[in-house]
Amino acid sequence: QPETAKEIEETVETAKQTASAGEEVNYSDSDKFYSPLVKNIAKEEGISLEELDRLEGTGKDGRVTKNDILKYVENRGSASQQAAPAKSQSRPDKAMEKTVSSKPEPVVSGEDEIIEMSRMGKMIAHHMVESVQKSAHVQSFIEVDVTNIWNWRNKNKNEFQKKEGEKLTFTPIFMEAVAKAIRDFPMINISVSEDATKVIKKKNINLGMAAALPDGNLIVPVIKNADRLNLVGMAKAVNDLADRARNNKLKPDDIQGGTYTVTNVGTFGSIMGTPIINQPQVGILALGAIRKVPAVIETPDGDFIGIRYKMFLSHSYDHRVVNGALGGQFVQRVAQYLESFDKEREI
Repeated sequence: QPETAKEIEETVETAKQTASAGEEVNYSDSDKFYSPLVKNIAKEEGISLEELDRLEGTGKDGRVTKNDILKYVENRGSASQQAAPAKSQSRPDKAMEKTVSSKPEPVVSGEDEIIEMSRMGKMIAHHMVESVQKSAHVQSFIEVDVTNIWNWRNKNKNEFQKKEGEKLTFTPIFMEAVAKAIRDFPMINISVSEDATKVIKKKNINLGMAAALPDGNLIVPVIKNADRLNLVGMAKAVNDLADRARNNKLKPDDIQGGTYTVTNVGTFGSIMGTPIINQPQVGILALGAIRKVPAVIETPDGDFIGIRYKMFLSHSYDHRVVNGALGGQFVQRVAQYLESFDKEREI
């Protein structure tokens, strides 16, 4: 049937032209703000800029959310199927379109357990995916000798608790070094505007500290103006936020305003990690586990092998605005502060 064949050929060609036109759509030309996730969905589904602008969003200030555009896509597909003549539903190009756009579902057997994600879990998952889509993640790693810190803490932790009424962990010592390094490299303490055309340089150094909640999820309470705290003040802030996180007593203000984040992957035994940036920040530092290892020690009398306490620092940063030199120099400066820690330091 030549007419049918010709009709199919024309339909396929039209679909190709429509798809190629859809790839060239620049959603940034709109006066409205759309998240990277919404833009990606619109691009995948071939939604034009005019269609997207007509959508009524249910998000803050009328923004179009992921659920809004997915609901539109679902209704759009249903409407097109109802409007199409019966014979067109069996066209090869329609079948192909359905196959390409459908997303495979995981296979579930009768013995598998299906667990509903918590609201917090869903929010974290969405936040992580959005961060990877938005920022160009790059990592720099450096190994640090923290023998002086290890010995100093063991020597002073009991006296510190007796004098200050606080436990002395490694975290405030590390946070103190990070705050000093940020003061040396203020272009780490920035964020990027939504349209990725401006850099916002933050005045205050507010360190986020990833902490575990009772349900296993992570939350990031913030130590405000961390560079103004001495070690005692830092220890009190770290212990207070960690304790209130464990007991679900954090306030909304406790988790807002962070400008840089530190996460301790060593708590779980990991020697290093590649953490995802906590938007809208541009960097995050992972602290690896402290290990006792044999190492070459240089002295005026020559080199020898000794037992040292070492750890890895893993710095993830947004390569859109932080180049390799700055990302590497920053984590190197953190390492220098840690390795030069005064083992005779007074509490």
